This record gives sequence, C-alpha cells and structure tokens, in this order.
Amino acid sequence: MSAPAPLLLFAASGLAREVLALLRTHPTHDVVGLLDDDPALHGTRIDGVPVLGPTDAVVDHPRPDVLVCAGRGAARERIVEKLDAAGVSPLRHATVVHPSVEVPERCEVGQGSVVLAGTVLTADVTVGAHVVVMPHVTLTHDCVVQDFATLCAGVTLGGSVVVGRGAYVGMSASVREHVRVGAAATLGMGAVLLRDQPDGSTWAGVPARPLDVPASAVPAGEHPVTTDRGAAAR
Repeated sequence: MSAPAPLLLFAASGLAREVLALLRTHPTHDVVGLLDDDPALHGTRIDGVPVLGPTDAVVDHPRPDVLVCAGRGAARERIVEKLDAAGVSPLRHATVVHPSVEVPERCEVGQGSVVLAGTVLTADVTVGAHVVVMPHVTLTHDCVVQDFATLCAGVTLGGSVVVGRGAYVGMSASVREHVRVGAAATLGMGAVLLRDQPDGSTWAGVPARPLDVPASAVPAGEHPVTTDRGAAAR
C-alpha cells in the first residue's frame, strides 16, 4: 500500500479542519501544512498542523498536492487565481470525497472539490471544480453544480437542478426539479426554491423569494420576506 500523498490546505477555515479530520480518519492524503494570508496565523498551528505562511509561499512547496478550503466560493476562486499565477498546475489540485459517498458511473466530481459524509449522488450528476458539498446533501438525477458553488449541510436538489458558478445554498434548503440557482446567488437556510433565482441575488423563505420584496410584488397567498422581524406584522 502506497504512502498517502502530501497535501497543503489553503485557508485556515472550519472547512479546512473538517477536511483534516476526514483525512486523519481516512488517510488518502497527509496534510503537511496550511497556507493562509492572515499574518497573525503564520507560525501557529491549527489542530496540530503548522500554518507555513501566505498563499504565495506555495512556490516554496513544489511537491505536495493542494486543496483550497475557503468556505465561500468567491474566496476559493480568488485563491485558485493566485495559485494559477504562481504556476501551480491544475493537476496538483486534490479532490476529497468521503468514503461513505458513492459516485456512480456517469456521475462526476471535479478537480479540487470536497464532498463530505452522507452525500448522495443518484444518476448523471455533475459536480464541477472547487465545489464544496457539506454533509448529507442529496443530488438527484441530472443535477449540475457548477464550479466554486457551495452546498451546505442537508441541501436537497430535485432532478435537473442547476446551481450556478459560485452560488451558495444554505443549510437544509430545497430546490424544485428543473429550477436554477443563479451564479453567485445566495439561497437562505431552510428555503424552498420553486422558480429560477437570478444571478447574484439573495433569496430566502418558503417559498423562496427576494429579501425585502415589497408586499405589492408578492403573488397572492404569499407573505413578503423581510430582514425587519416586525415589518411583516405591521
């Protein structure tokens, strides 16, 4: 049996600690260090792993594989751009899938992605590059999760859902079949999305709709979502 491949994690985040815990239990990689752009962390340890310096210090570590662990897709994309500029080959980006997760034939998980325990992929599911899928997510037939998207714990996607590039889907949100979550959009925790969500928008609620939508714009039978807890009662 070959030794686990050395791995550098980028961004000293909660996700990095979750990946570290996974790899200590199921050692497909040996985490040799963290790189983070916060100078206050340099020289410290995160769960026993040394923070070796900023992202740019990757040039001092040409051998290990790399995995970007920032929680938000936009942050992951910025780090990947830095790594590209530093000459890091895309082939060095590790993909980490918990061993409890079956990836059936005709399903795909892209380079640099993280898929945590309890996730289900059914048939013809495509997960792009640098995607984060937190525990107990359900991806049903023909779903497409584009690059740098984030699916939080307990998300459920109906068949043929598309989650756009860099979108963020909050814990326990559900998306109806054939519906699209727009690129760089945010869908709130526990939301139920029944229609396409535009790029860059923030929606929440059951059914999901834009935050602070005027009451006159809400379809009959629905109530407006508001960030002011008392507004809906007035």
